[in-house]
Amino acid sequence: MARSATTIRRSTLTLPVAPLGPENPLPPLLPRDDPHRIDPRQRATLPPDMARQVGYAPLTSVLPTRLRDGYGRDRVPTDLDAIVLENDRLTVTVLPAYGGRVYAMRHKPTGRDLLYTNPVIQPADFALNGAWFSGGIEWNIGATGHTTLSCAPLHAAVLEGPGGAPTLRLWEWERLRDLPFQVDLWLPEGSDFLFAGVRLRNPHDVTVPVYWWSNTAVPETRHGRVLVPADEGWHFGYEHRLTPIPFPEWRGADRSYPLHGDFPADYFYEVPAESRKWIAAVDRDGNGLVQTSTATLRGRKLFVWGAGPGGRRWQRWLTEDGAPGYAEIQAGLARTQLEHVPLAAGGEVSWVECYGPMDADPTVVRGPDWAAARAHAEKRLAATLPEATVDAAYRAWLPLADRDPDEVLHTGSGWGALEVARGGYALPGTPFDPATLGPDQRPWLTLLDTGRFPEEDAAPERPPGPSLVAQPWRERLECAPGGPLTDYHLGVAQWHAGDRAQARRSWERSLSAAPSPWTSRCLALAEAWGGHPQRAIAGALAAAKRALATEGVDPVALAALARDMIPVLLDAGRADIARRVFDRLPREVRARGRFRLLDARILLALGDRAGARAIFDAGFEVADLREGDEVLSTTWALLTDDPLPAAYEFRMRPA
Repeated sequence: MARSATTIRRSTLTLPVAPLGPENPLPPLLPRDDPHRIDPRQRATLPPDMARQVGYAPLTSVLPTRLRDGYGRDRVPTDLDAIVLENDRLTVTVLPAYGGRVYAMRHKPTGRDLLYTNPVIQPADFALNGAWFSGGIEWNIGATGHTTLSCAPLHAAVLEGPGGAPTLRLWEWERLRDLPFQVDLWLPEGSDFLFAGVRLRNPHDVTVPVYWWSNTAVPETRHGRVLVPADEGWHFGYEHRLTPIPFPEWRGADRSYPLHGDFPADYFYEVPAESRKWIAAVDRDGNGLVQTSTATLRGRKLFVWGAGPGGRRWQRWLTEDGAPGYAEIQAGLARTQLEHVPLAAGGEVSWVECYGPMDADPTVVRGPDWAAARAHAEKRLAATLPEATVDAAYRAWLPLADRDPDEVLHTGSGWGALEVARGGYALPGTPFDPATLGPDQRPWLTLLDTGRFPEEDAAPERPPGPSLVAQPWRERLECAPGGPLTDYHLGVAQWHAGDRAQARRSWERSLSAAPSPWTSRCLALAEAWGGHPQRAIAGALAAAKRALATEGVDPVALAALARDMIPVLLDAGRADIARRVFDRLPREVRARGRFRLLDARILLALGDRAGARAIFDAGFEVADLREGDEVLSTTWALLTDDPLPAAYEFRMRPA
């Protein structure tokens, strides 16, 4: 590698961290509550291209990934692996074990931190599969929302990049859409900007839906403003409607100021095709951060928490007391995050984006003339990073995207190696080493090599390992000799494919061969989803009885099963059975906030409002409360007409 003033080194970052805990071992068969959706009837009112992409290939579940819901709210000092990129202008810190998040970016000449840098790592239920944390720059691939890789390790390595600059390559196999991707980060010598080259590849022989948004958390200040080259856009709140709006003035407020609104909201901008693609956040002095890119990354967005009590509560929930708030400036492949775009068989899409300081005249960028403010910001950007420089960086980087890494710094999952073994894909630049194959992948490797899924690992006290649901794996399961594990996994794959009747038959065969609480749970959820409450009750009761009667049952799996089955029983009107199941759970499970809430719901269903109210009065925290979930406020409203206590105020839309 050529000598450079830029360096990349391993480091350690010590932070208060709430441990992620174990993955939920039960397959997430059903769609999760999705705050990022619109009423399907509204699609007819959208521009035709947007309507097509909003309706294109929505997720039916987050399979084959597992939920990450094992974290709590207790943080302990923890040493985290970090990779630091540094030149004479910037110091950039990356967390490879947390989705390759750019955790911090410090501008040396001014001593300014350009990003909102969260002083803690506190997971919360914002990712598609659960655990996510706020701050920094995150790389979101897969489907609408925060990636399933938010709190997962990526592969990371160093290689020689554009102009001989040392480059950090991050890569993984995104499992929702079965796509490999890479992010190459480099700091040109003397540059005030971090460069990121991003490439998504479709190695399959069919078109696939793709999604990408780069989310940048910036400090939220009272007088802070976000600038973008647009006069109109779309408002999306948690009422699930996309509303075309003028920008920045809308409904009596200047929406370019993140605190000029009461509720969390997304503002997607209509950036003209001929305009340079950029977005900036500045403080009262005109200082801040600007993000720009080549034209492929066309979308720009502002996310705000708002000044109301719900947004303020969420801000505190995601960090520690006294920490400042943040907003997010974002860039994506489509106009809105509700859209997915097609990527042709064998195709790829790539671009370069850049992050650096914005220094502008505050009297102009915070002045009343919106056109003048954004024109001034764009002029300042052009002076420090001309658009031609970004385009040239893309042309210099793309031929190097296939270059093999030199030194591996961090290892991701083995799922990419398994998919390469199955598909025989040639993916220069992003090696998925067979050495990364681990216990989760080995049964599937056996199926691939022998045509038989190993049955000897079956054990009633623990659930089967992760299921794979893509068509090639489903077809292999269909051709394999039957058995309890084979039929269990086949049922999961058939369910994911929409073949619900065959899924039930596969699970029934599995149960006949080996009674299992985990298979009974699948059948119970299937019956509840299909609108068969009596069969759902029978399945939920069978699952609970078998789990509670199994010696040495995995406590994590037992808690996950109870969390699924108790709502099924409540929805079917059998609070009496739900009560019996709940009372037989171990004390440490019943003491968790999620189960305290379930206890209150059971008591309510049994008519004991005073008992349910006592649980709320005693206080509890649901660590994995889902973004947009109103279960706390709706349960409280069933108890009393009293105002909702501030501790339970997480509402993200008007009551």
